[in-house]
Amino acid sequence: MRAPSVGRTSVGRWCLGHLQLLPVVLLLGGAVLDYHTSPHVSAEAFYTAAPMTAAALLSLRATVLAGIGACAADIALLTHFGFVDNSGGVSELAAVATVSALAIGVNRLMYYSNVRLQAARRIALAVQRAVLPQLPASIGPLQIAVRYRAAVKDAQIGGDLYSAQDTPYGVRCLVGDVRGKGMDAVKVVDVAMGVFREAAEEEPTLVGIAARLERALVRERARRKGPERTEGFVTGVLVEIPHRGDELRLVNRGHPAPLLLHAGQVRSAEPSEPALPLGLAELGAERDRTDTVPFPSGATLLLYTDGLNEARNHAGDFYDPASGLTGRDFPGPDVLLDTLLTGVSRHTGGRITDDLALLAVSRGRGRTGERDPVNR
Repeated sequence: MRAPSVGRTSVGRWCLGHLQLLPVVLLLGGAVLDYHTSPHVSAEAFYTAAPMTAAALLSLRATVLAGIGACAADIALLTHFGFVDNSGGVSELAAVATVSALAIGVNRLMYYSNVRLQAARRIALAVQRAVLPQLPASIGPLQIAVRYRAAVKDAQIGGDLYSAQDTPYGVRCLVGDVRGKGMDAVKVVDVAMGVFREAAEEEPTLVGIAARLERALVRERARRKGPERTEGFVTGVLVEIPHRGDELRLVNRGHPAPLLLHAGQVRSAEPSEPALPLGLAELGAERDRTDTVPFPSGATLLLYTDGLNEARNHAGDFYDPASGLTGRDFPGPDVLLDTLLTGVSRHTGGRITDDLALLAVSRGRGRTGERDPVNR
């Protein structure tokens, strides 16, 4: 068994903690070098590097103290060697003081830039959270859990989406992944979520829901200009779990196949026929096909986006979610999803390079009721 690797996040924190000591090391090293070498050998480079390093790594107060320390050390050594009053000594001290002042300015610029960036990230993620629903913990005998992890970079957010709602036809779910990033992707998420919420209540079949999503996404893409017209399609899985019976129905539009967990076994619910993503049906003549698979009492359905199965480790190997779930029994969907997130984080060393959405639905152990007589 491979020993668990140290997470990149933990390593990064360890390195940052030690790097924060670098200004002190530069000051002490410069002073020692200046004191124990020839009077004509200057450690000016160390004295100027200390406040600049503090500006990048530490607070304003620490940067000011590093600048004061650099000037004080330079004055002390110049006085020791009798150079404090000559032109060379004054020039050196002026350079150290000037760089120290610049370091304070750099520290403030970096601080305000980081504040703006963090605000933009919070706003962007808040927008996406407003679009994605807060799912109930249970609907009838079904337990539901969801997890979302964004690969945030420079306030760019992705387009993973999920939903689950109770309808006259059963509990219907959607998990999808929009092609593209940023606010354009969020717009597509907004369109898809709005159409799904309405269609799930009105359409008697999953094929009907897929058709309405298709039309809406084609209209949305037609409003774009230039290269962006090629984006906006969505890979997705539509699920229907009838109120009665022990089966569920799936329509898969170019998305990773869901996993079915039951009695320690993990089975991939592959579509009977491949299909193009939502928004691209015009490129093919295939019609949507609904697949029916068993969903007995005690089973769990796992829906996920490709941020899970395409997560790579340092060797470039993809993460296999089924391998870590086989032979295990989970008390509920929350535990299952937390286990998955821990596993993929360990596999990648803590790197998140793509958005990740997970939705798990478990049927409680008990009576399943009569089988739903309608086969859509």
